[in-house]
Amino acid sequence: MKNSPIGILDSGIGGVTVLKEIIKLLPNEDYIYYSDSLHAPYGEKSKEDVINYVDSIVKFLISKNCKMIIVACNTATAFAIKEIRDKYPDIDIIGIEPAYKMIHDFSYNKKTLVMATSGTIHSEKFLNLYHQYDNDNTILLSCEKLATLIENDDDGIEDYLREILPKEKIEAVVLGCTHYPLLIDKIKEFTP
Repeated sequence: MKNSPIGILDSGIGGVTVLKEIIKLLPNEDYIYYSDSLHAPYGEKSKEDVINYVDSIVKFLISKNCKMIIVACNTATAFAIKEIRDKYPDIDIIGIEPAYKMIHDFSYNKKTLVMATSGTIHSEKFLNLYHQYDNDNTILLSCEKLATLIENDDDGIEDYLREILPKEKIEAVVLGCTHYPLLIDKIKEFTP
């Protein structure tokens, strides 16, 4: 008899970076990955729209008998996780958020850059996390177009990174969007 799958949702291809890590930890599970490329990226959408998108996807994943749902999108977690957990209390729903607390735990005094979508950077959920663990040495960078450029495999990614990344020396970078690990080498290249 086949196991119930784990559902993973993202606003596009970024969640594959999360799926890859989950498979390493749980290689014997079955998965359903839902990429909402129609509405990608969520970072520039309204909170109400993101809640509606996520709710629709969660309903679909529940209809596929998923035993757990992972919201592999920082903006979706920031905007919708509370509402979705309240609406579906009988299923484990796990969200992802920028790993800013790790800076507090391991690199407290280092010059830090947090890269995320506008939705995540300005969300109440992230701002609460940020203020709780602020090292007074952090730059919050709203990367308005980066997830879209990644989704479209756009040739303008390098130019955009050169334009937005700080010119000062950065010692730690928090990638607050699941799309951004796809560019880790380029981010390292253009960040002093």
